[in-house]
Amino acid sequence: MFAFDKFVKTRLWGNCKGWLQLARRSGLTQARRHSQSGGVILGSRAWKWKSHLTKSWMSSHNNHVCTSEPKKKFTVCVEGNIASGKTTFLEYFKDYTDTEINMEPVQKWRNVRGHNTLGLMYEDPSRWALTLQTYVQLTMLDRHVAPQTKPVKLMERSILSAKYCFVENLHESGKMPDVEYAVLSEWFDWILKHHNINIDLIVYLKTDPEVVHQRIKTRCRSEETAIPLEYLQALHELHEDWLITKSPKFHVPAPVMVLNANLDFTELKEVYEQRKRDILFGYA
Repeated sequence: MFAFDKFVKTRLWGNCKGWLQLARRSGLTQARRHSQSGGVILGSRAWKWKSHLTKSWMSSHNNHVCTSEPKKKFTVCVEGNIASGKTTFLEYFKDYTDTEINMEPVQKWRNVRGHNTLGLMYEDPSRWALTLQTYVQLTMLDRHVAPQTKPVKLMERSILSAKYCFVENLHESGKMPDVEYAVLSEWFDWILKHHNINIDLIVYLKTDPEVVHQRIKTRCRSEETAIPLEYLQALHELHEDWLITKSPKFHVPAPVMVLNANLDFTELKEVYEQRKRDILFGYA
């Protein structure tokens, strides 16, 4: 059994005395490869997991109580390029009793009191990028802070990827001037400082730009018809910088599970089935 699997199982069902010992031994400081599913856990944020364990253990120790059911609620964000399969991923887990699904609020972006800000941005990004991304930050913040009713919340993307991937790409490509980038960055930093953007796991659906480019052509969404391959390549590199190489300019708030999303849906369903206990923290 892999260290991550042991860690999750012990966190959820193990006896209290074993929690801290196992966390210290496994540490989650090294990448763990899953040979059957092609998934990888990148645990450079092991301190956060150990902190959760320590607080839980101390609370139980002080009260002389060990409970078999977890009290913490978990948030999992699924990240990836356009057409990487995020919606399909969430559809797969939507019927699990202990899981609530938070889709990316695309319909809101398409209709802001009658205005399609998403469509306008794709038509003329230099003019409308700030307008769209300001609203994206607002609506994604709303998703993050909304009351959670079930043990596991699965979110399509996050306020972090909106900034680290999409806003960064607009700025680096010259479609967002420095002053607009500075304003958005100030808002973003203020949000992270004053709101609890809790994320316990990031599932990164890793794809090749050429694969998602072909998928975009197949699904024919109106705003996406003119998306060039170069745009997808730039987004791919930013996702890699954030979640794989972990550039110091970006914040990675949780362990990262990397899944090969170049596979077709039938194969991906098998991967999701194999990794569901890890993804849902045992609620499967």
